[in-house]
Amino acid sequence: MSVEAKFKRLGVEHAPGQEIRQSDAGLDTLLRGDRIDGRPVDFSHGDVDAHEPTPGSFVLFSDGVELGGAQAYTEYRGDKGIRSELAGRLADFTGAPVDPWDGLIITPGTQGALFLSVAATVGRGDKVAIVEPDYFANRKLVEFFEAEMVPVRLAYRDAGEDRAGLDLDQLERAFKAGAKVFLFSNPNNPAGVVYSSDEIATISALALRYGATVIVDQLYSRLRYSDVVYTHLRAQAVDADNIVTIMGPSKTESLSGYRLGVAFGSKAIIARMEKLQAIVSLRAAGYSQAVLRGWFNEEPGWLDDRIKQHQLIRDDLLHVFRGIEGVFARAPQAGSYLFPQLPKLSVATADFVKILRLQASVIVTPGTEFSPHAADSIRLNFSQDRNAAIEAAGRLAVLVERYRHD
Repeated sequence: MSVEAKFKRLGVEHAPGQEIRQSDAGLDTLLRGDRIDGRPVDFSHGDVDAHEPTPGSFVLFSDGVELGGAQAYTEYRGDKGIRSELAGRLADFTGAPVDPWDGLIITPGTQGALFLSVAATVGRGDKVAIVEPDYFANRKLVEFFEAEMVPVRLAYRDAGEDRAGLDLDQLERAFKAGAKVFLFSNPNNPAGVVYSSDEIATISALALRYGATVIVDQLYSRLRYSDVVYTHLRAQAVDADNIVTIMGPSKTESLSGYRLGVAFGSKAIIARMEKLQAIVSLRAAGYSQAVLRGWFNEEPGWLDDRIKQHQLIRDDLLHVFRGIEGVFARAPQAGSYLFPQLPKLSVATADFVKILRLQASVIVTPGTEFSPHAADSIRLNFSQDRNAAIEAAGRLAVLVERYRHD
């Protein structure tokens, strides 16, 4: 694959904040009716102004600045003291020990952790099992490193409320076909479903049987609704040398601007990630690392309140979407994403996404970013101002009717 071809596949037109790069050519003939006025809402990412960072975060950041060079120039894998604090908290949360010295690395956001973990485990020609739909960067990174994707379907629409809907037989076929890495998010981004304990146990057993490495992105694993049962893969009977867990405080805690993530697990993989990070970015931003001292250490009741706020918005949005004829919207069990499937429209969904932005000041992400099978779906991050989000969803509903297929 040529360098030009590799980078062409890394399109970022629909990444958060990139809507201005989308081409609107040819849309004039598709626009119908008047523009619908209202407060602009960008559902492509969460609103950290609507949901402020955890209390005391900036104070911790300032403390890091006051330390000067001692905090600015940490080890490549992160400040020793902070890693020591995090290891115990992450172990308590995930149910398995975390080695702070050799099994944990602090990265520039969870996106950085994802890049490093894939780069550390995937080479040209390797087969990698990925879920469809799942986080858009998974597919792009596998392609960038010139590996072969082996898709595994997530039938989230047809699964019961107690299952995410992963096709476990298809996953085993992927391992039998030679896939040595399995990459997935739990909760799933974009559908917000949580893998059941049985699904996680089967993933663990299959990975162990076929000697596969598993990279699991658990970014939203703290933001869970209705007491949904969450099973951490690393606490199962999986080979500790073949698993990496990715987490970070960017979303639930509204700390995206600090660019913080962690990866923990296999010592060999973490060592590779450190070597690569030393070349790519040296380290996670030193002063920002200090903010992690408050992660999993928030004041009592803070997380419960954050979850309650998001559940109210989720439920209001579900009410709007389920009131639109022909829309399917499964209730997210965790995270802040809604992934509704739209009815048949008179325009392509990709064009409808652009029409939403132009005629209603509503920005969403097309489903094709997450799976080629999701062309009739859109993703919304509902970590927004509640009233603005509901009003924006109402404008979206008006345009669905305006462009509904006759």
